[in-house]
Amino acid sequence: MRLSRYFLPVLKEDPSEAQIVSHKLMLRAGMIRQQSAGIYVWLPLGLKVLRNIERIVREEQNRAGAIELLMPTIQSADLWRESGRYDAYGPEMLRFRDRHDREILYGPTNEEMITAVFRDNAKSYRDLPKIFYHIQWKFRDEVRPRFGVMRGREFLMKDAYSFDLDPAGAKRSYDAMFVAYLRTFARLGMVAVPVRAPTGPIGGNLSHEFHILADTGESELFYDAAVEEITLNELAGATPGSEIVERLQSIYAMESEEHEKVADCPVPADKLRRRRGIEVGHIFYFGPKYSAAMGCTVQGPDGTPVHPEMGSYGIGVSRLVGGIIEASHDENGIIWPEEVAPYKVGLINMRVDDARCAAAADDLYEKLAHAGVEVLYDDRDERGGAKFATMDLIGIPTQVIVGPKGLEKGVVEVKDRKTGAREELTIEAALNRLTA
Repeated sequence: MRLSRYFLPVLKEDPSEAQIVSHKLMLRAGMIRQQSAGIYVWLPLGLKVLRNIERIVREEQNRAGAIELLMPTIQSADLWRESGRYDAYGPEMLRFRDRHDREILYGPTNEEMITAVFRDNAKSYRDLPKIFYHIQWKFRDEVRPRFGVMRGREFLMKDAYSFDLDPAGAKRSYDAMFVAYLRTFARLGMVAVPVRAPTGPIGGNLSHEFHILADTGESELFYDAAVEEITLNELAGATPGSEIVERLQSIYAMESEEHEKVADCPVPADKLRRRRGIEVGHIFYFGPKYSAAMGCTVQGPDGTPVHPEMGSYGIGVSRLVGGIIEASHDENGIIWPEEVAPYKVGLINMRVDDARCAAAADDLYEKLAHAGVEVLYDDRDERGGAKFATMDLIGIPTQVIVGPKGLEKGVVEVKDRKTGAREELTIEAALNRLTA
């Protein structure tokens, strides 16, 4: 994509309404624009990042055996009355009536709807186990939406729901999702700490939150220092029942409110760490809470009706965009992990009025694009400093700088955004490295 034809409304100064780093940088980098409190337009650059995260989440859900469907954003109040949650959920639920005076709502979550779908279409234990998921926009009417996409009212969420015949099967599904989450966050370049958590309004008796460690996190965590010894490679290679999964499920990690209730902390003081974290995922096992309340049964192996054991598993896809920025940035802007970056290469033509520079940059752009490398090509008639600032701000992992002095020596400059390291390479060598 040529930047001269793109829509990238970057800002030089931090917007006054932004309080945290991710909100400031998403506005400055031209990723989002607010339309009303907690509701944003995703501009082209932000949408590319959002779609990359969505792709990784989808791939790992599929790998775990989950089946994708798509449920509507608008739900009937009657479904929620069946489960008993309609009146109990609270003012975060947006409730309204259609032209026929029927009560409906903008869904904040989908336990009721997926239970009804399964109840009406599955009859036998042979239909189990199943895990369904979708990636859908949701709405929760936060009393004080703030921090950009970190606590908005409208957000993109991955929800998965498992149905099993018995608790042992349900635990296997829970573990499969636990592993999928470890792999997902590792692919996003993040070590996410699994934190034992209360189940809240979802219900149940087993729950983990996944937190990205970041100094600006909204939650205070206490955890065993052993978490810090785990590598991204270990997480990416996790499998159900493996040693790494057992370690993480048993490791001590709690939010500060829960930690304060513990009479005797099992972690020695010199091994107990205190950091802030950003919640980016939450998984629950809640048994037959919804299936029993909504009359969902299947015929068991002995012919008796059984209420399926259920679990639910959420990842905040849009929230992850902000979370990754909070954990990966510097004073110049965003530093995107490779798989999340909107473009892999930022190509800078230092002198668009120089015929040799223009020809070399154009040729490099065409060859990279032909090789399937996503490139953002800064071909604007701007000074070099402005081009460097833009590329650093938007966080593209690799920058390639084409200038007249370099071309005289037969080289271009390649810069690593994360480390700042620069290297001069021939155009052929640069192409080989970037297309490897």
